[in-house]
Amino acid sequence: MKKISAILVGSLVMLSTVFTSCEAVKNTNNTQRGAAIGAVGGAVLGGIIGNNVGKGGNGALGAVLGGVIGGVAGGVIGNKMDKQAREIETALPGAQVERVGEGIRLVLGENAVRFDTNKSTLTAAAKTNLDKLVPVFNQYPDTNIQIYGYTDSTGTAEYNLKLSEQRAAAVKTYLAGKGLSSTRFTTTGLGIADPIATNDTPEGRSQNRRVEFAITANEKMVQDAKKEAGK
Repeated sequence: MKKISAILVGSLVMLSTVFTSCEAVKNTNNTQRGAAIGAVGGAVLGGIIGNNVGKGGNGALGAVLGGVIGGVAGGVIGNKMDKQAREIETALPGAQVERVGEGIRLVLGENAVRFDTNKSTLTAAAKTNLDKLVPVFNQYPDTNIQIYGYTDSTGTAEYNLKLSEQRAAAVKTYLAGKGLSSTRFTTTGLGIADPIATNDTPEGRSQNRRVEFAITANEKMVQDAKKEAGK
């Protein structure tokens, strides 16, 4: 993640220098320059995504980075995501919240969303934590939320894949039961893929047992942002 961000920043600095030095754009205003740089920056980011996420295969991160709008419209969406990310952090302290591209990656570890052992049944504590997210998700209805379930490497890969699918689905069902539109959610089980810690220790396995969310703009938010950018 840091590598992707560093490459992107460096690329955009270079692009900014090129754009501001070209005679063709010297008479444009800041908004127009920002849109041009943002559009090219989106293309650069797309290439970085294809190279890095394709290698790593991280579900939530790849989903957040995958739909780059760029330009002024991307900035409008980014501002909304900034605000939502801050509200998630306030609602659920300790959660790992990353603003990535024009979306949000939210990682809820086992300490936040725990299931009964070898089951997809949410514990009472997990439900309490998910309840804290409901008001924030309600406040931003024009977002899609992709839910990814992960396990540690204990047991067979096939078993863990099925279990992770069931756990992601359980989170969706619970949130939809709290009044959130089920059409906003998609779920994917990734089993033992994309470990964020070693599976050789109990602590590492605990970190790998997690649920990740990719929060992205839906089509309505994208179209609204484009209209706003065109004002």
